[in-house]
Amino acid sequence: MRALLIFLLFLAYALAVRWYYVCEMKGLCGAVVSDQVLEPQDVRLKNLRLISGDTLLLNGYDQFAFNAGQVQPRLNDNNAAFLDSVAAIIKVAPGRKLTITGRYAPQEDGKPYGFFENYGTARADALRRLLTQRGIDERLISLDHEPSRDSMLREPAVFEIFYDAAAGVPEGYEKVQFSFTNMTFSDANFAFGSAEFKPGSAFIAYADSVKTYLQINPERRLSIVGHTDNVGSDKFNDGLGLRRAKSARTYFQELGVASEIQTQSEGKRKPVATNDTAEGRQKNRRVNFIIE
Repeated sequence: MRALLIFLLFLAYALAVRWYYVCEMKGLCGAVVSDQVLEPQDVRLKNLRLISGDTLLLNGYDQFAFNAGQVQPRLNDNNAAFLDSVAAIIKVAPGRKLTITGRYAPQEDGKPYGFFENYGTARADALRRLLTQRGIDERLISLDHEPSRDSMLREPAVFEIFYDAAAGVPEGYEKVQFSFTNMTFSDANFAFGSAEFKPGSAFIAYADSVKTYLQINPERRLSIVGHTDNVGSDKFNDGLGLRRAKSARTYFQELGVASEIQTQSEGKRKPVATNDTAEGRQKNRRVNFIIE
């Protein structure tokens, strides 16, 4: 009996040590998302690339890897080399900017993360921070998001160079910053075709932080810009965008923000995506919050 007890204690100790090494030191434990445990794999696809229109600038790098339910990537040396190369490319030519499109897995659909309405944008932001650490101005990097059909998220991000319109090369669509001082939220915060504001958890967290920031920096002001898709007349969309901006302003005022808040509408004039698909139109129906 004594020998059995000693053996069981030793077994428990061995399991605890193994868990600590694998999960805490190596970070290789999966996270539970929607009652499903996904074990991360360090055998990565080697097809990460950087494109600029039809031009392939970088290719054959390891894809970034994320633990399930997490937005911080597990970096390897090849990932670091890719980021170094991307930063170097942005630095050598005036007008070059970058869009990072982050993806979210099917089991993460509809789930916000912090200030962000989905995991894809949050992951893109984490990758942007790695580039700002390499000397790239945050304003040169816009973010986008899209769903992935792959539950293991083996291709979690897309990197694409574009040129500023000021450099003489048309952009095609507006770029979205998704930063604290230039944040965008979708029409998920409004009923369809309505200006009634029903903020989600991501917006509530953002608004609370903006309130604190403006209390500390009373000289700053907030501008709110409403945008729509292209369904309907110019007059209708201009009015809808402005009503939504004003509804968001009312929320901030009722929250206790005393700083100046300006509102305006761009209607359907500045799409961020195609209006030919439901997904694109949904991205275009948005409200932009700019701290100046």
